Amino acid sequence: QLVESGGGLVQAGGSLRLSCAASGRTFSNYAMGWFRQAPGKEREFVAAISRGGYRTYYADSVKGRVTISRDNAKNTVYLQMNSLKPEDTAVYYCALRGGSPSLGVPDYEYWGQGTQVTVSS
Repeated sequence: QLVESGGGLVQAGGSLRLSCAASGRTFSNYAMGWFRQAPGKEREFVAAISRGGYRTYYADSVKGRVTISRDNAKNTVYLQMNSLKPEDTAVYYCALRGGSPSLGVPDYEYWGQGTQVTVSS
């Protein structure tokens, strides 16, 4: 089970930190990803992190503004988002997969329920 939290309403230029808590499996065995889906759009990749946290990947649209990290002792992955823009408004999902991180939505096995992020201009 994956449970996201930390979403909310923020003004443009502000920051949010999303959390995703995992349970029911050995967290450190899985790569983790963050994705987002805006109304009327397809779900898209945001960031991913390897099992040990040593490798990270970012979408070009968020690179330099977003940091993914994980704490395997707490079974939690984080997404720190800074300099938020109205176009970052979406439901944000975390997901896990065995093996290496991937940028592809179909490659992930389990998904959280999502948390809403709204950025006002």
